[in-house]
Amino acid sequence: MVDAVAHFSNWVTVILMVIGLYVVLARGNLIKKLVGLSIFQTSVYLLYIGPGKILGGTAPIIAEGFTVYSNPLPHVLILTAIVVGVATLALGLALVVRIHEAYGTIEEDEVLGREGDT
Repeated sequence: MVDAVAHFSNWVTVILMVIGLYVVLARGNLIKKLVGLSIFQTSVYLLYIGPGKILGGTAPIIAEGFTVYSNPLPHVLILTAIVVGVATLALGLALVVRIHEAYGTIEEDEVLGREGDT
């Protein structure tokens, strides 16, 4: 039990990955697929941020009395990944709007069924 609590962030990461992947693969609604993709992206953020924080660590500024420093690189990379994720989600939503205008639906199986009709 103590070991499971110690790795709580890892458990949350794995659970979010499984939920996001399930939604992307099992749902036919394109909006739901984008939500699943966002959940999966959030789990990847946690995957990088979790080990990036060191308990008792400070910012990497050399000063008297500090010996343990946290690496800021994962946090910077995640800020960039968040911006890319938001842009990807915006593009996906714009594509869903165009698909709805062209096919009248956002259900994947209906769009694929009507693809040959147009």
